[in-house]
Order: sequence, then structure tokens, then C-alpha cells
Amino acid sequence: MLNERQKRILELLRKNNRATVKTLAGKLDVSSVTIRQDLSFLEGEGLLNRVHGGAVLKDVDDLDYRMALNYEKKLRIARKVSSHVDEGETILIESGSANVLLARELVQHKNVTIITTNLYLARQFRKNERAHIILLGGLYQPDSETMVGKITKSCIDLINVHKAFIGIDGYTTDTGFTSKDLLRAEISSYIIQRAREVFIVSDSSKFGKKELTNICYPSDIQHIATDSDLDPGFRGEMKQAGIDLILA
Repeated sequence: MLNERQKRILELLRKNNRATVKTLAGKLDVSSVTIRQDLSFLEGEGLLNRVHGGAVLKDVDDLDYRMALNYEKKLRIARKVSSHVDEGETILIESGSANVLLARELVQHKNVTIITTNLYLARQFRKNERAHIILLGGLYQPDSETMVGKITKSCIDLINVHKAFIGIDGYTTDTGFTSKDLLRAEISSYIIQRAREVFIVSDSSKFGKKELTNICYPSDIQHIATDSDLDPGFRGEMKQAGIDLILA
């Protein structure tokens, strides 16, 4: 978990995207050595990039940046939903920053095989000999580091999907679960159609937002994993739909 100073560093970077060690040390009233240690830790967590003299966050479509938003909540969600994956199980994780943290949790504590469409997720374990990762092919999207298109669909057709974990960009009652990206939404929808058990994994800030295109509706899924700040109205809506609500 992050300490209060590390959370403050991320807040300052989100406002300006870049900060020097000297600036951070001055604002937080600690030594440059302490700031460098914090930046090294945060870089190791995939939350920022170190540069000469300081640190940066990437653009808003980059998963490093998105993972830094509501990081504590996403980590709690990942740890909670990981208990729904059994030892030795093979699962499919589509994309999303909370799902990257889920994959980390699983690889650290369980012997599982993870199938994914997301290169960023797969790269997290390039030096981990314990990790069992299957990366599906397709058209590569550089910003999201996700595979999309007909080839990705063909790859999905070759596997039996039991449990699938899907990220979202928004949810409203009228539009259902939505995505900012048409091609990624198409793949998510295709996975949902083929999976026996579907988990939507997202922090509660996405609920109440309407994005470009629909992925699915509550009737298409079985579980939602989110944080305890979820609005009571949405809680009631999901329970009425018969969805297993996993709150962290």
C-alpha cells in the first residue's frame, strides 16, 4: 500500500504531469533522498516513469497513468476479486488498470494461467518465470497496448473461456457498460458472449459516466467487482438485476 507522502506525489504529478525531485522535496518538506526512494518505489509499481532529475506521468490513455488514478481502491478491488479465482485455473483478462493489478495479485499468490488481449499486462511478467501468460494476437493499438480486430476474435474462438474479467470506461442505467474505444468494446463484447462467467472490474468512479459505445448490459454478466464508494442507487440496481456485487 502507498503511504500518504507517495499518494501526495501522485496527486502533484497528475496536476502537472512532470515534477523534479527538488520541487517534490520542497512541497513535501522531506529530503531529496526520500523523494528519490519514493519515486523508485512508485516506478516499480508501474505508477510513473523516472526521468533525469524527477518523474513524469504519461498521457491519459497510457495504462501507467490510469493505474495511478484511484490506485488504492483498484488495489483493494484486485485483492478482493482474486479470491474468486481458484488455484490452477485458466482465466481471461481483457484489459484495464484494475485488471493489471488483479493479474499481479494472482501471479504472486496462485498458480494460474492468464489469457489476455493486453500487451501491457503481459509485459508486467516478462522477468517472472512463475507467470503463465497467453497473449492473443490481433491488430495492435499502441495507446492502450491492446489487441483488437478479426484476428483477435479468431484467437478467442480457439479457447474455452470460463471466467473473464473485463474493464470498462463508464456505466449508466440507459447505456449499460460502455467504452471509449469502438474496437476494444467489440472484443470485450465478444469475450462476454463466449464466457461462462463474467466479472466487470472497475473502481466506482466509472459509474455514472457515459462513454462512446456499449459493451454489455447487467443482464449479460454475473459479477461486478468495485469499491465500497459505489453509489447506493447503483448498488440497488445491480442487486435487483441479480448480479453478485463484490465490494472492496
